[in-house]
Amino acid sequence: MYRFLLSRRWVITVLIALLLIPATIKLGFWQLHRHEARVARNELIAHALTAEPVPFDSLSAPGRAVPKDLTWRAVTATGQYDQAHEFVVRKRTDAGGDNIGYFVITPLRLADGAGEVLVNRGWTASGDSAAAYPDVPAAPSGDVTLTGRMRADETAAGSGIRDRSGLPDRQFNLISSAQQSERTGAAVLPGYLELTATAPAPASQPELLPEPNHSDIGPHMAYAVQWWLFTAMIPVGVWVLVRREAKDRAREAAAATAEAGAGPEPVPVAG
Repeated sequence: MYRFLLSRRWVITVLIALLLIPATIKLGFWQLHRHEARVARNELIAHALTAEPVPFDSLSAPGRAVPKDLTWRAVTATGQYDQAHEFVVRKRTDAGGDNIGYFVITPLRLADGAGEVLVNRGWTASGDSAAAYPDVPAAPSGDVTLTGRMRADETAAGSGIRDRSGLPDRQFNLISSAQQSERTGAAVLPGYLELTATAPAPASQPELLPEPNHSDIGPHMAYAVQWWLFTAMIPVGVWVLVRREAKDRAREAAAATAEAGAGPEPVPVAG
């Protein structure tokens, strides 16, 4: 009854189904791992943001990249802004993600002499010309105490942003402590501080950046379940197709038998 399964068409169909089953199972686990990574990231960010702030230079040291588990950690820094070496980072969006402008980065010379810290003071709109330095609220003068979030240096590989030369004066594509240390000759600590508050508060400042979203878990778990449901449907679908063809063949065989059993119509004899 099922000898048709040995046909070339059905052998290929079954082989494709057998290949799809482990592939869809693997895709489901891939989405599950992405879900778990997203949940772990959210927990890391939530813990970092609510932890008691610590001095920036207690977490960052020359020649040592900011560890992943310290990213977003609440930090403080006290000193004076080095306004002469301020720069902007191009093609960055505002809090709503609708407008493209610049991040304003001003080094802070630490009061304890440990070096300088790059401070992302926030977002500012683009000017009339991309070649001109934008109109940026001046950094406060005198001693200030900053509170913010610890961030790791940006890289082309990690951000997907191509770092190119030949940009207008004091404009860059990435926030890089090593790049700025080479440019200014100052001892810039790795990473940077993403500003959330300044004491004393300035009269004006760039638009502060919002804290990262750490409540959205994304659609990855739903995608994993969908892949596994599809996995379960593959053998069911094949079995339905097999049963349908078996019934069609049985019906055709029965019709052929009935037609053969009826025999030829009798020829009338002339009276």
